[in-house]
Amino acid sequence: MEAYRGISRRLAVHYLRNLGGDADGPDDEVREVVGDGWRASLRAEKVTAAAAITLTEVTVTFEGDPAVLDDLLDRFGQKAMRAGG
Repeated sequence: MEAYRGISRRLAVHYLRNLGGDADGPDDEVREVVGDGWRASLRAEKVTAAAAITLTEVTVTFEGDPAVLDDLLDRFGQKAMRAGG
């Protein structure tokens, strides 16, 4: 399970689709994306980063073939990296 701050569920799903995943429905409503040898479940919530600042935190739980996940996690992490989170 990995948490990413400063990206939206829509953007996380977009990245996962670009990495070969399939999902049904609009990006901002998708809860699961499935690729060849992997599956990612998504959850998004608002979290407090400082006294008056809230950010969206997207938690992605990855499952699948460890050899596939190593590359996928690296590539997704590079896309999802954002400053300020």
